[in-house]
Amino acid sequence: MQLLLPALMALAIGMMLPLQGLVNARLGTQIGGPIVATFVSFLIGTVLLGAYLLLTRTPLAIGGGTKLPAWIWTGGLLGALYVACFTLLMPRLGAAALVCLAILGQVTASLLFDHFGVLQAPRRADPVRIAGAILMIVGVLMVAAPWRTAVKAPADASSKGG
Repeated sequence: MQLLLPALMALAIGMMLPLQGLVNARLGTQIGGPIVATFVSFLIGTVLLGAYLLLTRTPLAIGGGTKLPAWIWTGGLLGALYVACFTLLMPRLGAAALVCLAILGQVTASLLFDHFGVLQAPRRADPVRIAGAILMIVGVLMVAAPWRTAVKAPADASSKGG
C-alpha cells in the first residue's frame, strides 16, 4: 500500500510522455521543426520552474558546483537530446511504437546500469529480470510491428485539432 501512490504517479507521468511528444511534434510542424519545438518546450519549462523556485523561495545551493565533475551537468544535455529526438521521431514512428521503443531502451540501459553499478551500488540482472526484458522485446515487436507497412492518415487529418 505504501508504494501505491508513487506507482500511480509514475503511471500518470508515463502517460504524459506520448502526449508531450505529440504536442511537441505538432508544435514543430507549426513553428520551424523539432529543434525549435524542443527549445520552446524547454524555455517554457525553465520559466515555470524558475517561477516556482521564486515563489517558494527555494535557495539555489550551486556555489560549490565548480568543484563537481563535468559529467554531472550533462542531465540537461541528455534531456534536450531525448526530447528533440522524441519530437523528431513521433511523426515517423507514431506514439505507440516510439514510446515502446524508448521504454525498451530505458529498461535495457537500466538493467545494465544496475548490473554494473553505474553511479550506484550494483544490483544483479538475475534471470527473472532478464526474462522480463525479453518479454518487453516481444511486446515492442508486437506494438511497433516493423514488418507491417504504416497506415497513412487521410490528407485532411493533419489540419484537425490545430
